Amino acid sequence: MIIETVALLASVWGMHHLLHRAILSGLRAPRTPHPCAPADPGVPRSAWRQVDIPGPRGRRLFGWMVVPPTGACQPAPAVLVMHGWGANAATMWPVVPPLHAAGFAVLLIDARCHGRSGDEAFTSMPRFAEDIAAGLGWLRAQPDIAADRLALIGHSVGAAASLLHASRHHDVRAVVSLSAFAHPQEVMRRFMADKRVPYPLLGWYVLRHVQRVIGTSFDSIAPLSTLTRVRCPVLLVHGRGDTTVPFSDAERLQAVSGQARLLAVDGDHDLRDTLALHAPVLVDFLRSACSASPADSPAGARDAAAARGRLQLSHAST
Repeated sequence: MIIETVALLASVWGMHHLLHRAILSGLRAPRTPHPCAPADPGVPRSAWRQVDIPGPRGRRLFGWMVVPPTGACQPAPAVLVMHGWGANAATMWPVVPPLHAAGFAVLLIDARCHGRSGDEAFTSMPRFAEDIAAGLGWLRAQPDIAADRLALIGHSVGAAASLLHASRHHDVRAVVSLSAFAHPQEVMRRFMADKRVPYPLLGWYVLRHVQRVIGTSFDSIAPLSTLTRVRCPVLLVHGRGDTTVPFSDAERLQAVSGQARLLAVDGDHDLRDTLALHAPVLVDFLRSACSASPADSPAGARDAAAARGRLQLSHAST
């Protein structure tokens, strides 16, 4: 009887181990390589350099640091830019030229398991947020950066991670969220349906197992939850034709926040070709937030309200 029990437990453990490896493999982000130099910088060569940032768990994060033009205000406000799942820093480069022209320093980084950054057994949206924290810490240590005037731009998973970081640390002046989803469980359900994974039989186990692996529940890290705890101004940018994350997700996010503003644009999930048309709105939003007093002061609250008013006017004119 003991032998049979041990054999059964070993079989169950073996099956669990195989399922664990299969889930990690199936959900692993594709690593898309990119060159050490941006393909079409749009800024002078002297304005950017490759950087190596100490990341969590001893991993290294690849990044590009872009400094403002000569004569810009010093120390300069800075924007950290985080890509989405399976992408890399190069895919976010289109935001650099308008931010550089507006006097911002810009740091683009590859999350772990992406681009040219270090590898891990797995990555996740909370780990994206850890990488964002590491990048912000590196930025604050730079002598030419205004450590109290930092902002975030994130795309998709990078946007959700930016909101997660801002909900926990309250150390950034603004967040620009590009194509953020409302809840990761809904993303997972859509992914499994696309892969024809039967939810009642296997999907529920995958969801529970992923939450155990990442060490937190989907509910606690969902933008629908984290956005309610973000104190700084938030700009939600979302394509009306997004077939990966429906536009209704952006509307739901705006509905739960008293300070987030929604900029609806023509485009799908990947907004690279669309953002150039709306760059003035993004720049005005970030400039207003980073030049205002801290949001928890009366002056900061008035400036934030004025910035939101300007944004609404800009949105109406687009």
